[in-house]
Amino acid sequence: MANKESKNENKAKKHFFKDFKAELKKVIWPTPKQLVNNTVAVITIVLITAVIVFALDVVFDLMNKYGISNLQSIVNEKFNNEEETNNTENTNNTDNTGTENTENQENNGETGENNTTETNTEGNNTAGEGTETPNNNETSVE
Repeated sequence: MANKESKNENKAKKHFFKDFKAELKKVIWPTPKQLVNNTVAVITIVLITAVIVFALDVVFDLMNKYGISNLQSIVNEKFNNEEETNNTENTNNTDNTGTENTENQENNGETGENNTTETNTEGNNTAGEGTETPNNNETSVE
């Protein structure tokens, strides 16, 4: 049996190579002139595409460098100026508020009212992340 299987495999291999050779004879091969023309056309198209991509890359880089970056710096300057103005106003408001608070405390002292601020007794962090507000019964050591 092994003999019959090996003969069938040999016939299949010979048949494959005969068919392969027959198909290669049917192919219409280009002439040397056609081969040169097609090769030149492919190389030309590749070079033109490379030049277009390079030009677009340079244009977009310049737009990024002089266009978008300048816009970003203008926006950053505007926001920084607004923040500085707000910080200056907040500093002025704090000074005014501090004086008013002192006056309020003096007035409350004269009328006998207690001026107490609310403290957070539940231990929730209302001052922002990373800071803790001590409870009335606890003292914090920093």
